[in-house]
Amino acid sequence: MGSQTVERMCPKDPLAFIRQCVEERKLWWTYHINMRLKQRCISRKEIISSTANYEIIDEYPDDKYFPSYLIYSRYKDTVFHILFAVDVEGDNVRVVTAYYPDPKEWESDLKARRKTL
Repeated sequence: MGSQTVERMCPKDPLAFIRQCVEERKLWWTYHINMRLKQRCISRKEIISSTANYEIIDEYPDDKYFPSYLIYSRYKDTVFHILFAVDVEGDNVRVVTAYYPDPKEWESDLKARRKTL
């Protein structure tokens, strides 16, 4: 038996795929995110209810298990980032982590990382 290469599948429109999976509740909450949400006071409701505000701010096509996307989101007046791993073949997304962006690390729009000197 030869080794088999698994092709990493990225969605044609990652933002639409992520929004659809979240809206249809085709999402898995990883152990890591469950621990972080409580510590960081970000609720599942905020993540699920803010899909209209999602913007991709970074892409990691070669991430460990699945391609992943860092999303900027806003719920009411609160801005936070969410990392979603996309499983195109399984038709779902995994919520990997969520956090409030540190203004020292992000530009004023909280969408671009500050350049390090």
